[in-house]
Parts: sequence; C-alpha cells; structure tokens
Amino acid sequence: MDIVASHQRWQAARQAELAGPDSWLGLIGLIWLEPGENAVGSAPECPVGLPHGPARLGSLRVDGTDLAWQAAADFGALVEGGGAIADGWQVLLTDRSGPPSRIVIGSLVFFVIEREGRLAVRLRDRNWAAGRPPPELAYYAYDPAWHVEAFWQRLATPQRMEVPSVSGEMKVVEVTHQAVVGIAMQAVTLLPVSASDTETFFVFRDRTSGRETYGAGRFLKAPAAVDGKITLDFNFAYNPPCAFTPFATCPLPPPENWLQFAVPAGEKKWDEDI
Repeated sequence: MDIVASHQRWQAARQAELAGPDSWLGLIGLIWLEPGENAVGSAPECPVGLPHGPARLGSLRVDGTDLAWQAAADFGALVEGGGAIADGWQVLLTDRSGPPSRIVIGSLVFFVIEREGRLAVRLRDRNWAAGRPPPELAYYAYDPAWHVEAFWQRLATPQRMEVPSVSGEMKVVEVTHQAVVGIAMQAVTLLPVSASDTETFFVFRDRTSGRETYGAGRFLKAPAAVDGKITLDFNFAYNPPCAFTPFATCPLPPPENWLQFAVPAGEKKWDEDI
C-alpha cells in the first residue's frame, strides 16, 4: 500500500467531513439538561433555546440517563431514530452506545449526548456553510520518520488514569497497556485513553502544541496491537473537535502523554482565516 496516497485520501476525507452539513463548524449550542422536563423553543423562558422557530417546540424529559421527547400540541418536528411512544412521550437515544436520536426542524438539528452520567443537547445548523468559503485544513508533509513501531507492554498493575475534558469533567479510565518507543533519543511511553479489539486511541500534546498545532493537543488512532507491537503513525495525528467549536466535550491529554519534544507531523492548527 502506498502510505503517502493513503495519507492524502485521509486528508481529503477530513476536509470533506469538516465542510459537510454535519461539520463541527455547524454546532451552535451545547445545553446541559436538568432532571425533569426541559422546554425546547425560541421563547426566552425555554432552557433549551433555539435561535429561531416556534416559541415552544416541545419538551425533553430527563430521568437519570433516560430520555424522552414530547412535541408541543400545536407543532411537530421530525424525529429520527426515536423509540416507543407512551402517554405522549417518545423514547430517545443518547450517544451512549451509538448514534443518538435526532430532532429536525428545518435546517436545525438537535440531539442529546451523555458525558459521565450527565445529558446535554447539542444543537446544529446544517446550513452553516451558506455564503462561506469552504474551510481548509493544513498539514505537515508526510514524513516516514514519524511512522514508528512501538512495544505494547502490559502493565504489572492496571492503572486508573484521570482524563480531563474541556468541559471540566474528569473521566477515570483503566489502563492495562502502554506503548513504548524510542523517539528523539528518548524512551517514550504513551498511555491509551481507550482500546478495543480493532483500534487504540491516544490523546497527546508535544512541543508544537499552541505554536504550530492545536494548543490542547491532538488525537491519534492506531490499529490494535499484534504480537506485542503497535504501529503509531503520527502523520495521521489530527485536531480534536474542540479545535473547531466551543460546543465540544473533548478529552484532554493526560500528563503522562505530554511529550517533551516536537512532533512536526499530522494536522496543523486550525485557522479559520485560511
């Protein structure tokens, strides 16, 4: 496989995603829900405020992490991916284990995310790009020196690692392995934020962070380890959603993943004026 061509295809996919109607750039709100009923509409008294549309579109009902929707009697909205209806309330899915239910009214779409047991509405305008030039991402040229093979070492004792987020939440993850590799004349270890049978996910920052790359760090996905080794290609490091919008809830790099050297590979800092 031509890795440079693969890298170019990845860049094109990133570009298309950012320019699309469901781009992170189209988010216009993040509203944390309270237990009980949360009115949705454009009226000032609605806790889930819409920028336009009916004064009262309906209500979201929160019971723990269970969620239901009831449309106002005189106004309906398209519900995508909703569940059963009982007593006028329709069960909605959060993003807990897959795509969430979506409520659509014109170009506006909202859905509910779950973060550490709390629910929040994420509001999107799918017509965000109207009248704007296409966004452009910037990258370092592909450098094979940053395609490295690391040892995938099992920790003697699983580690409970605290992973902060831009929203102030703290998530505790259990780490059973670490990636160990020699870079820049140093023995470097990276701890995964999550790992599955197919993919391992890292959040890191380095000496380019805040200068040439996004200040809060970058994401890196790697195929699952094979025979005690894992391939880390930093050319595929990319900006987290919070680089593009204040309405994201990205994990931040844990202190263990603060690299003390520059990684001039992958996606550069997002500049809306480019």
